[in-house]
Amino acid sequence: MNDLDTRLAPARPGTLRRAAPALLGYAAVRALGLAVLALWSGARGKDAYTLLTARWDSLWYTRVAELGYGYEVRLPNGDVHSNLAFFPLLPWLEKLGAAVSPLSYADAGFAVALLASLAAAWGIFAVADHVYGSRAGVCAVLLWAVLPVGIVQSMAYSESLFTALAAWSLYAVLTGRWVTAGVLAGLAGLTRPVGLAVVAAVWAAGAASFVRDRSVAPEHGARDAERAGAPAADRRVRAPEGARVGPDAPGVRLRRALGMLLAPLGAAGYVLWVGHRTGGGPLGYLDVQAGWRNGFDGGYAFARFVAGRFTSFPSALAGLGLVAGVGLVVWLYVVCVRRRQPLPLLVYTGVVTALALCASSYFGSKPRLLMPAFPLLLPLALSLARLRTPRSAAVVAAVAAASAVYGAFWLNGSGPP
Repeated sequence: MNDLDTRLAPARPGTLRRAAPALLGYAAVRALGLAVLALWSGARGKDAYTLLTARWDSLWYTRVAELGYGYEVRLPNGDVHSNLAFFPLLPWLEKLGAAVSPLSYADAGFAVALLASLAAAWGIFAVADHVYGSRAGVCAVLLWAVLPVGIVQSMAYSESLFTALAAWSLYAVLTGRWVTAGVLAGLAGLTRPVGLAVVAAVWAAGAASFVRDRSVAPEHGARDAERAGAPAADRRVRAPEGARVGPDAPGVRLRRALGMLLAPLGAAGYVLWVGHRTGGGPLGYLDVQAGWRNGFDGGYAFARFVAGRFTSFPSALAGLGLVAGVGLVVWLYVVCVRRRQPLPLLVYTGVVTALALCASSYFGSKPRLLMPAFPLLLPLALSLARLRTPRSAAVVAAVAAASAVYGAFWLNGSGPP
């Protein structure tokens, strides 16, 4: 497979059946994390369910679901925290869940997170299985489950919902389902600002396909004419079933264009609505983010933050950990490029990683913001898949236990800002 090949073999039959081992393993890892969180929180006199559903961003989401947009907090330093910073799809689903069931908004948010995390795990498996095979797909899902901040996947946050939409949109691109890819990308754009990464992936793959069509058509037209002794328009090249030797049919090109058109509508629609509501015009959403002291500075503020860790001991150890973490992320992306992952995966991962690492504030959130960049895990999944099953299971079990303990410690402490 090469980096431009996005219209590959059709989806395998029995996809859910193929994904069952990955989903069962994912559920087991998350159940372990929730059990350890419950025990740890109980020992500290805290309620684990409250930590999952009623702190930090989850409170902002439920407030949007209950009261709509317009709520803001003015801090003593003059900063204005507006709930317009939070994209609407998760609050809409929370409101829908509360309307059709006895669940509260917080309960509905937790239910959405649980279901979305399973959908995300399935989507990650589908992508990895399609590119590298089912064993690598299972390993990719398990690695995503055991991330140090994997407990966020079970919180009433939007990370799981976004990852599910992103993964299935990427899978749709890889299998040539352009309209589906565009719709899912649009929904991802209504979920988080990083939805731009999914839009970029769809557009990059679509543009590459259009370029391929333009370059392949003359070649095959000339070959056809040479073989038949007639104009290319009068004959067609016959190819084995499933082979891709010529440009896509007009219907495929039309669906591709429609998918590309649909992809940015969610993000663009919300950003333009915020600009209209605030009076800030097309850039009004950036003003809302500025009120949270959040923006994109190319990583300058984060670099200063990391450098500041080296001014004393033991904070220097934290600085070394941050440098090692960033180095690992960059190295994994380089490996993804060298192994020629499909273009949409590389574009998506690159944009998610850049937005996460180069944001100008909320430095403690960066591991959480990187969580949707699941293609970074594919090189590790391939290495894990090469091990014998008992050894790979032992590795996953050990890391899952460590992740569960860290997640419980993290949420009972500072937690995700």
